[in-house]
Amino acid sequence: MPKYDLLRIPLLRKTLESRWPQLILRAAALGGFAIAILAGLLGTRVGNHNFAIVVVWIAWWAALMLLAVPLLGRGWCAICPIPMPGEWLQNGAALGPVQDGSRHGRSLKRFPKSFRNIWMQNVAFTLLALFSAVILTRPSVTGWILLGMLLVAVGASLVYERRTFCRYICPVGGFIGLYSQLAPLELRVVDTKICAAHKEKSCYRGNAEGYGCPWDVFPGGLAVNTNCGLCMECLRTCEYDNIALNLRAPGADLDPPHGLKLDEAYKAFIMLGSALVYSAVMLGPWGALKTAAYSIGSPAWWGYALGLLVLIWGLLPGLFYLTTRAAQALAPVRLPPRKLFARYAAALIPLGLTAWIAFSISFVFANISYLWPVLSDPFGWGWDLFGTAGAGWTPYLSLAVPMLQVVVLLGGLFWSGRTAAKIAAEQGARRHVWPVTGFNTLVTIGLLWLLVG
Repeated sequence: MPKYDLLRIPLLRKTLESRWPQLILRAAALGGFAIAILAGLLGTRVGNHNFAIVVVWIAWWAALMLLAVPLLGRGWCAICPIPMPGEWLQNGAALGPVQDGSRHGRSLKRFPKSFRNIWMQNVAFTLLALFSAVILTRPSVTGWILLGMLLVAVGASLVYERRTFCRYICPVGGFIGLYSQLAPLELRVVDTKICAAHKEKSCYRGNAEGYGCPWDVFPGGLAVNTNCGLCMECLRTCEYDNIALNLRAPGADLDPPHGLKLDEAYKAFIMLGSALVYSAVMLGPWGALKTAAYSIGSPAWWGYALGLLVLIWGLLPGLFYLTTRAAQALAPVRLPPRKLFARYAAALIPLGLTAWIAFSISFVFANISYLWPVLSDPFGWGWDLFGTAGAGWTPYLSLAVPMLQVVVLLGGLFWSGRTAAKIAAEQGARRHVWPVTGFNTLVTIGLLWLLVG
């Protein structure tokens, strides 16, 4: 599929170059975020009647996993409200760049080099996964977590330059970056030679038209979507109209596969394992497992927590490592085992995203009807702002959901198989594909059993 630069559409280009549409969307998101915090801390304790639970973990999650990530990659990051207050303080402005577009006069630190990876995001998401049963049902816990994320983002912006929180700390940002490689949308430069010859590097440093890249990325070196937040600052600062927003074939970042770093590989296992656990806890018939997940601090919960940690940090990576060693035994290559493990982990990206889509289809369509009364009564205080407070719970697409899940999961297995085949061909070892495909097939069978039965 040939790429098409969407910025050729004059209206879209003008809209993206202007700060106002993005600012309006971010301000609306910040308002919703503030309501979610207040509702979580002050509203009803009944989760399915509280704005914080229903809007964040059902409506927002549905929009993120079913639409934003598969179609736009890091599109959510372009309007995410969490970094806004800290960024305003860091920039010394809210509506646009000051003078030459640089950050304000205070000297900010670079984030420590040893932490410039996604290991912190991996740990943060693991912690959310350990307490997810409580987070998804107790509004006060959600409220405190959202407030904590906001405060950490502000603190990071006051100490470290650019969007350090988004790039290295945010528990959501890690998996969005990983799965954004599959999106049919990319921001790239038109001609890398123009970037190489441009000494000022205004897209990275900023100028009077915009800020330097908040994600600490030089657009001229972008090869994958992982660390591009689609903030459009480079579009505003580029002096040569050298930025393109391409519509492309889905998964183009994996063609040819570039391999993953070890922290990214572990993110793939964390997300895949968490999808398995969430499916079992949230949708499975095992009451004892549900009770253990909810009983924070009890011996049963400690057993559940240990099982989750072993699965996502030990069992899945360990089995996959043995899989890649088996592949190497079938057809030896020169890559060290650790690098081969990380390279083949790229084949898990399509499977992981489709696993989360399949889980979200079931969870969201069963619970999205809680949204209508919550919009009228966000705090559970007896309001009826839009006349929908009395709307009852109604599951949607009950008959279609299993079929959709089967199609999505089998599509993910096929996509992962193709990616593994490309990696094997790149290594000149086509027989490598069979052990990796076998691993992916077993995981898919497990997901089908948990979700479809």
